[in-house]
Amino acid sequence: MQVTETLNEGLKRAYHFTLSAGELEAKVTEKLAEAQPEIEMKGFRKGKVPMALLKKQFGPRVMGEALQESIDGAMSEHFEKSGDRPALQPEVRMTNEDWKEGDDVEVEMSYEKLPDVPEVDLSSIKLEKLVVKADDASVEEALKNLAESAPDFKDRKKGAKAREGDQVVIDFLGKVDGEAFEGGAAQDYPLVLGSGSFIPGFEDQLVGARAGDELDVKVTFPAEYGAEHLAGKDAVFACTIKAVKEPVAAEIDDAFASKYGAENLDDLKRQISERLETEYAQAARQVIKRKLLDQLDDLVSFELPPSLVDAEAGQIAHQLWHEEHPEEKGHDHAEIETTDEHRALGERRVRLGLLLAEIGRNAGIEVSDAEMTNAVMAQARQYPGQEKEFFDFVQQNPQMRQQIQAPLFEDKVVDHILEQADVTEKTVKKDALEKALEALDKD
Repeated sequence: MQVTETLNEGLKRAYHFTLSAGELEAKVTEKLAEAQPEIEMKGFRKGKVPMALLKKQFGPRVMGEALQESIDGAMSEHFEKSGDRPALQPEVRMTNEDWKEGDDVEVEMSYEKLPDVPEVDLSSIKLEKLVVKADDASVEEALKNLAESAPDFKDRKKGAKAREGDQVVIDFLGKVDGEAFEGGAAQDYPLVLGSGSFIPGFEDQLVGARAGDELDVKVTFPAEYGAEHLAGKDAVFACTIKAVKEPVAAEIDDAFASKYGAENLDDLKRQISERLETEYAQAARQVIKRKLLDQLDDLVSFELPPSLVDAEAGQIAHQLWHEEHPEEKGHDHAEIETTDEHRALGERRVRLGLLLAEIGRNAGIEVSDAEMTNAVMAQARQYPGQEKEFFDFVQQNPQMRQQIQAPLFEDKVVDHILEQADVTEKTVKKDALEKALEALDKD
């Protein structure tokens, strides 16, 4: 196949491929000859069908396969020889659209190549890693918040009205069209008003009730209610208020600790301390990762594929627009224009993405099957009862797999760079770490 370069401008490349009619005919004959021993046809023994008859019967279909294989092979050979790596899928089209059998095949291929990324002396990078220890005050604060989030309840004064957030102990009996229904009755049921655990409107009608009150609560089951025979139906619940209790922070003691699976209070404090330090470490990683990316962005400069920058800038503009218009759930809105700010951020992301990819490639970094499976399963757990469907969807969707794999690869490359860089640790208070995190949002 004859290959002629037609464009070499920056990162843009274009080539003209000419596959002669003779080459294509030879490829078709070769493929038919390979299949001939297994072909049976009426009037001929297996493997004895004449080539001329095979070409007449199967030639057009085999010609399409031969043409595709020839073009694919020529493209693969070109990329292997040139060393070019296309930024996106190359555009390939036949230029002689009026082609007929016996003509040469003219094909044009165009693409943007990935740039040559300069090497970075990773040991020259200097970074400071913030380290925060969980002090007693932080542990006590976390304990207090935990106690307030899971309060105990004590009886209000006699005759006190129930408020939102209070717990009312009730007996109730629900009826639809005057008939009681299964699951519509209970005794001594502890209901926290405002919890949203009952049908919409039910809890609101108990606000202001007193112990000893008897009242009818009238509600309408949601149209999408799980029990079809109740969906959309009006119901009346006869309720007896047996107690009204106000929330009080739980006593922080060994009994409280046991509710959270700890052996005693000291054990719970240890667990909280470990959890806090894990959270601090994750926050500190966000800070050092941003500082690392900022340094890398300052260290390198190279030509970027316009198609990648355009795509990234467009994605950024689209994402920011939806954040500003949360009411717009779909994508049938007007076209969103990209600004200079979007393009600048897009250029940074593309530049850093290409740099991290090159560093990872040179270091032989890969995401293992086990790491990928763990990541997929972690996301699948966000869809209880549909884990298998989500897993199957990811397996069948290359784009989704790439979206999950990309951050895993990036984190492994970042770890690799931090191992090579000059990193010093600095122990700071929690407030200093929080300020560093806030600074990231302002950049």
